[in-house]
Amino acid sequence: MAGLVRITGTGQLVELQRRLKAAGGPRLAQNFSRRVRRAAEPTHRDMRTAVTSLRIAGTGRRTTGGPSHQTRPLRATIARAVRISVRAGSSPGARIWIDRGSLPIDLEWMPDRLNDGSWRHPVFGNKHRWVWQYASPSNWWGRTVTKNEPRMAAEIERVLNDVRNSLE
Repeated sequence: MAGLVRITGTGQLVELQRRLKAAGGPRLAQNFSRRVRRAAEPTHRDMRTAVTSLRIAGTGRRTTGGPSHQTRPLRATIARAVRISVRAGSSPGARIWIDRGSLPIDLEWMPDRLNDGSWRHPVFGNKHRWVWQYASPSNWWGRTVTKNEPRMAAEIERVLNDVRNSLE
């Protein structure tokens, strides 16, 4: 799984960052960072929505279903771990990623398993009884990135042009 979305144009963004610094405009740099973050926020929301809307089915005995008895439902826990960060230093850009450190230790690799579409686990910790579970649709991360890529690229291009125009 590509656990990361980066919007970086090493050439354009680095050059723009140099010009911002040379112009001595911390306000301009803050505005640039804020607009890059704003351009990435819809993708961030879509990532969270995509993981919470996954359908999960399992093998084994069928139950009637219902609300989770867990205090930390799987999809909501992973959705809360999707983060967005913007850098304006030597490698400027926006990044959408899953903060594995904010996940419980037993769920660290679940974003990958959900993206792969299947995983195996013991039933309520019983190591003698295992079941498979399936997430549908699989590749939720890649699909969401692909869907949002043209919009993000166009928005970043617009931000770059606006900042360039304000520097001239």
